[in-house]
Amino acid sequence: MTWGNRSVLMEFVFLAYPSHPELGALSFLGVSLVYTLIISGNVLIVVAIQTEVRLHTPMYYFLGSLSGVEICYTAVVVPHILANILRSEKTITLLSCATQMVFFIGLGSTDCFLLAVMAYDRYAAICHPLRYPLIMTLTLCVRLVVASVVIGLVLSLQLVAFIFSLPFCQTRGIDHFFCDVPPVMRLVCASSHIHEQSVLVAATLAIAVPFLLIATSYSFIVAAVLKIHSAAGRHRAFSTCSAHLTVVLLQYGCCAFMYLRPSSSYSPKQDQFISLVYTLGTPLLNPLIYTLRNSEMKGAIGRVLTRSCLSQIN
Repeated sequence: MTWGNRSVLMEFVFLAYPSHPELGALSFLGVSLVYTLIISGNVLIVVAIQTEVRLHTPMYYFLGSLSGVEICYTAVVVPHILANILRSEKTITLLSCATQMVFFIGLGSTDCFLLAVMAYDRYAAICHPLRYPLIMTLTLCVRLVVASVVIGLVLSLQLVAFIFSLPFCQTRGIDHFFCDVPPVMRLVCASSHIHEQSVLVAATLAIAVPFLLIATSYSFIVAAVLKIHSAAGRHRAFSTCSAHLTVVLLQYGCCAFMYLRPSSSYSPKQDQFISLVYTLGTPLLNPLIYTLRNSEMKGAIGRVLTRSCLSQIN
């Protein structure tokens, strides 16, 4: 079976993994711990939103959807990273590499679009409070989440199909932990600005466009909040947005650094660190940010944990 003039069974080798067994064992334990916390935190958010009736609102529906996407997003690469740490041969076939990249980039893009949807939800709630229940209906919420997933995966599929249609050099070493766009593009032999510009266009659609929508939503939100005469009212309005803004800055800062820049500025070690931040750090911090800054979420998660402990005792 071939893809163009290459076999889909052609293998790439990951070069970023530690070669010393002791360092490998520490890496495995560290990544395993973080992955366990990511899954636990995001699952708790999803379960709390599903079981607590008072959280059945558009804001928490989008938060639950974001946590669900984060679970899938990390599942695409983290188990593969753990397996590679333990294996002596850290290889991946061309087809597996392309598949991993489709879902990793697609779900990462979905994250960006969902954050834009959440910004629009806050805009509707703060700028149009009386019409909010009529604007953010359940049907619209579901459509926005589905559209975020579909657009993210379609953009990713087109980008990955384009990248893997390019000719690769004889070098098969990927200086990274998994198949991501910048390190794989380094293996492409065709040195043309057209290829680089095509990748930048796809990254702009997935990152810059949602960020522009977020910035527009928050400009209207700030204008509306500044019209509130009560200091307590302004604080309450801003507090509903602070967690979302924190996540936006963390997510978009890492993504913009990785994808919205020329390949000439590619630095393997630096990019490996940044990739670990948005692959492990952001999904880990999201549940903490949303729960620590939200008394309703803290209370709901506390009740979920209490019910779980009581059911185990009984």
